[in-house]
Amino acid sequence: MPRVGLYATCLMNLFRPTLGFAAARLLEDAGCTVEVPLAQSCCGQPGYNSGDFEAARALAKQLIAAFEGFDYVVGPSGSCMATLRHDYPKLFEDDPDWRPRAEALAARSHELLSFLTDVCGVTTVNAAYTGTVTYHDSCSGLRSLGIKGQPRLLLGSVEGLQLTEMQDAEVCCGFGGTFCVKYPEISGRMVDDKLAKVAATGADTLLGGDLGCLMNMAGRLGRQGAKLKVFHTAEVLAGMATGGGIGDGER
Repeated sequence: MPRVGLYATCLMNLFRPTLGFAAARLLEDAGCTVEVPLAQSCCGQPGYNSGDFEAARALAKQLIAAFEGFDYVVGPSGSCMATLRHDYPKLFEDDPDWRPRAEALAARSHELLSFLTDVCGVTTVNAAYTGTVTYHDSCSGLRSLGIKGQPRLLLGSVEGLQLTEMQDAEVCCGFGGTFCVKYPEISGRMVDDKLAKVAATGADTLLGGDLGCLMNMAGRLGRQGAKLKVFHTAEVLAGMATGGGIGDGER
């Protein structure tokens, strides 16, 4: 059985811990042994994207050390896992001691749904969800990790679920990490455009693979008074999508 270290992203840890339980259930159902190292940290992406490379390296070193010894490192976020896979080797490219450790971690790191399908060979799940859903492709997952067909393949096996694709599913929702803070007017217009495309599908549920995107869109929906349910795809696949979903307390 592969020994998997589950990467508990900051947003999952602070705002959506149920996603961690969903991820663990899916990994265990796929035959993995799952552990959550307590010494793990933020991946350092905010600092890296803002040019604070020293802060990013300090966090990266803590995370690299925490996950050494695992067969795989898996997280339910294309954004964070792209940082581990692509940015860590760049952070330490001039460090002869840490570069090989960063490269080794990068080679073992995977986003959850791509790991299930591409590494474990999972094609179906034992779950049911009554509703019509539409799926948002996050920028990092799609463009950095090639996540497109994997979530749709697994969603196709969920009993009672109907997937209706939105127009421009691959267009950014306006979150972009610190982008939404630096350029709030542009970000607000982008999320409004995205939610108009979601509404046009007639779906009652919005799914995605990154909590940053989902919280951004759920927050906007809440301010608009909309009743659309928002879940991370893993919650549906694990049979743990209950209530109104992400941001429900704000509506």
